[in-house]
Amino acid sequence: MVYIYILTVIALLVSFQANRNKTLKALKVAFKKLIEITPAFLAMLILVSIILFLVPNKSISQYFGSNSKFIGMVCASVLGSITLMPGFIAFPLSGILLNEGVSYMVLSAFTSTLMMVGIVTFPIEKKYFGVKVAVVRNLLGLLIALIVAVVTGIVFGEIF
Repeated sequence: MVYIYILTVIALLVSFQANRNKTLKALKVAFKKLIEITPAFLAMLILVSIILFLVPNKSISQYFGSNSKFIGMVCASVLGSITLMPGFIAFPLSGILLNEGVSYMVLSAFTSTLMMVGIVTFPIEKKYFGVKVAVVRNLLGLLIALIVAVVTGIVFGEIF
């Protein structure tokens, strides 16, 4: 992680040298965006903290933990498919769940379906793209998410 910070600082310095005004303008825009997402991010952290406090760790481990990988993957896929959540909230949530013992495979299924399958957004997709395209897109997204989850499980040694 330190390397990413170092690389970011170097890129910022190079950008600053190349065009000081554009770099300052970009930093102002970035800071403004950070301020805009902070309330939603804090609300998510508070909500997730409350939920994790109320839901026993045993339940999280039972349904999403390493003992029930495939059941957890299916549950996470369903949950991800019906949930509408932006990435800047989903990925920190996944980090919290990882610390609670949820496997990489399950987290991969959750985040992939969250980003690629949209049951909540289906009516809008149906309206603009038609029923056939919306159904095919969501089914392909689900299939790809499950494949990615299984590959993630293999790569991290959770399967085989």
